Amino acid sequence: MAQDGLTVSNEAGVMTITLDRPEKLNAYTDAMGRGLARAVRAASEDDAIRAIIITGAGRAFCAGADVSAGAESFDMAGEGAGNFGGRDERRGKQDSFIHALFESKKPIIAAINGPAVGVGITLTLPCDVRIAAEGARVGFVFARRGLVPEAGSAWFLPRLVGLPQALRWCLSGRVFDSAEALAGGLVSEVVPPDQLLPRARAIAAEFSEGTAPVAIALARAMLWRLGSSASPEDALAVDAAWNIALGGGPDVKEGVAAFLEKRSPSFPGKASADLPAGVPWWSD
Repeated sequence: MAQDGLTVSNEAGVMTITLDRPEKLNAYTDAMGRGLARAVRAASEDDAIRAIIITGAGRAFCAGADVSAGAESFDMAGEGAGNFGGRDERRGKQDSFIHALFESKKPIIAAINGPAVGVGITLTLPCDVRIAAEGARVGFVFARRGLVPEAGSAWFLPRLVGLPQALRWCLSGRVFDSAEALAGGLVSEVVPPDQLLPRARAIAAEFSEGTAPVAIALARAMLWRLGSSASPEDALAVDAAWNIALGGGPDVKEGVAAFLEKRSPSFPGKASADLPAGVPWWSD
C-alpha cells in the first residue's frame, strides 16, 4: 500500500522504491520527497540491504511537480506551495531526498519506466546508474516554466553528461526520447519495458555479489566527492589513508583468502558500523 506517494519493498537484499501515484503520473509532492529521503536513509543503514532501485508505478516514472494548484503552484509564500513544503519551516537536510541519495552508503539504480520530466529526472541524477525503457521521455523543462534547474542539477548534470550537453538540454527545456538520453550519456542502457526491472535487479546483483559493503560505501563517496577535484592530490590522500586503514582488517583478509582459495568471499564488515575512523573526511 502506498504511503506518501511511495511503495517500498525489500527482496533479496534490494530495496525497491516505487513512486506510486499512477493516477497523477507519479507527480512529485513534498510528502513524496520526504518519504523518499526516509526510505533511502533507512536502506543506507540497513545491512541487509545492498542496493536500491527507484522506479515508477504505471506508465510514468515521474511527470514532474504536482501543479494541481495551478499558476500558484510554485509560489512559496502562497497556499499552492504546500505540495513542495514551501511554508514548512521545519524542512531541513534530513528531509532532503537529494542529500539522502547523494550520501547513501548503498548503490542506487534509477529504472526510468516512462516520462521523467523536471524533478522527475533531476531526482535520478544522484543515482549511480540510470537505465530507461524504450519509449520513456525526459525533459529538463524548467526554462519553459520560468524556473531554473533545481535539486542540485546544475552540479550533477554537467558532471554526468558534460557542460555542452547539459546546456543544450536545460536552455531548450525540450522533452526528448530515451535514445537521445542514451546518446547523451544520461542513461547507460535502454531496454524493452518488460525487461527494465529485471535488468535493474541484475545490475543490483553486480554491485552486491562478491563485494564488500564497507568498500562499496567508501568507493561511492570517493568517486562522487573527489571526481571533480582540481587535481588527483585529494584522491591520492584519501585512497592511501583508507587502504592503509583497511589493509589489515578482516574484509581484506577475507577478500584475499577467497581469491586464493577460488571461492566466493563472505565479508564480515558492515557499512552501518565499520567504516574507518575519519569518515566522513569531508565537511559540508
